Amino acid sequence: MKRRSVMKYAAVAAALSMGLTACGGSGSSDAKESGVVRVTLANHVWTEGIKAAIPEFEKSSGLKVELTQLGEDQLSDQYNVKLNAGSDEIDVMMYRPLQEGKAFAKNGYLADLTSKVSSDSGWDWKDYQEGPVKATTADGKVVGVPIITEREVLYYRKDLLKAAGLEVPKTMDELEAAAKAIKAANPDTAGFVARTGKSAAVTQFSSFLYSFGGDFTDSSGKSTINSDAAKKAYSFYGGLIKNYGPANVSTDMSWPEAMAIFTQGKAAFYTEADSLYKNATDPAKSKVADTVGFAALPAGPAGSKPYNIPSWGLAVNQASGNQDNAWKFIQWATSKERTLAAQKAGVPGPRASVWANSEGTSTYPKDLAEAIAVSAENGIGHDRPEVVTVGKAREIVGEPIVASITGADAAAAADSAHDAFQKFLDSEKK
Repeated sequence: MKRRSVMKYAAVAAALSMGLTACGGSGSSDAKESGVVRVTLANHVWTEGIKAAIPEFEKSSGLKVELTQLGEDQLSDQYNVKLNAGSDEIDVMMYRPLQEGKAFAKNGYLADLTSKVSSDSGWDWKDYQEGPVKATTADGKVVGVPIITEREVLYYRKDLLKAAGLEVPKTMDELEAAAKAIKAANPDTAGFVARTGKSAAVTQFSSFLYSFGGDFTDSSGKSTINSDAAKKAYSFYGGLIKNYGPANVSTDMSWPEAMAIFTQGKAAFYTEADSLYKNATDPAKSKVADTVGFAALPAGPAGSKPYNIPSWGLAVNQASGNQDNAWKFIQWATSKERTLAAQKAGVPGPRASVWANSEGTSTYPKDLAEAIAVSAENGIGHDRPEVVTVGKAREIVGEPIVASITGADAAAAADSAHDAFQKFLDSEKK
């Protein structure tokens, strides 16, 4: 097994080396000396907009950009190889703050940008929303700049609410009552649908957890997933799906499966990331495109507290010898002008100014823009446990979600998951 692992690692490294060469990344010191910035980005709509505008940056800065663009899996493989080796062949890197940011910061891969973000009042770090800023800060140091954000909102069917004589739910209790009423009046239509897979559901469940007054850990890093608030949140989220969800609901749904149920007209309410809204409003994808409405996440006992997180950010490789020029690229790519252009193209931005600008919301449904404004103000800066090994943590804290959906004792499942999660947290500190 060990020999095969070594061979696989070598193969990955070789493939990545070839890929980088094909993309023009030589990795030589000449690149730095000649004013070249090596930028690695993920395949994304945001990236396409930046790529098209790079000539503008090159002209104004006098720098040359060497761009490497990869799919998410390839990107992770490259970072595993290059960053672990301490390579200086990457200057700017696009990364997922909540998925790998903690590990990158712990391993010293991310340069401290604190002085840089605070030194340019025109660029305006204070314009960034609190949640995304928190997610790109580690141990009090700014280590990344958010570029793409998302929040959880309520998707709903206007026609079904009108037929039932119901208002848009503003509280969790109202959401449950409305889901129950619509399910009773329309037996073939679910009152509520959402993600159900124990890992996939964690991010969307997190907003319910916060709105019930809970969180995954306390300020000292101890597990709190068996608190009274957490147990109530697990029971409520799972209960909505168990009692008012689709018949014979699967417990391994991520967003594509849950979205499909909603867009095929089989559910009245659906809570999901706002960034996916076009799947519901595009007539080519959705049978209910003309009747979809959006609202802020209904308030629980602690209020409406959806996550407001950066799904992607830009960082500077700590090993880069070209950090000043790397920052110039980030400064340009995340400027107010570029952020507004990206948002108009459908990429939700992290700056408050673009949401306050009518141009920034002109391409969004009016009710969605209003829901996002509320969510951005009340939002929490993480949608999963803030740990190094995120995947494992999601598997653990997601167990009570599945237990609740299947009718098992959610409180007992939370107690069991709490013990496992605390052991996991303790192991990460070693």
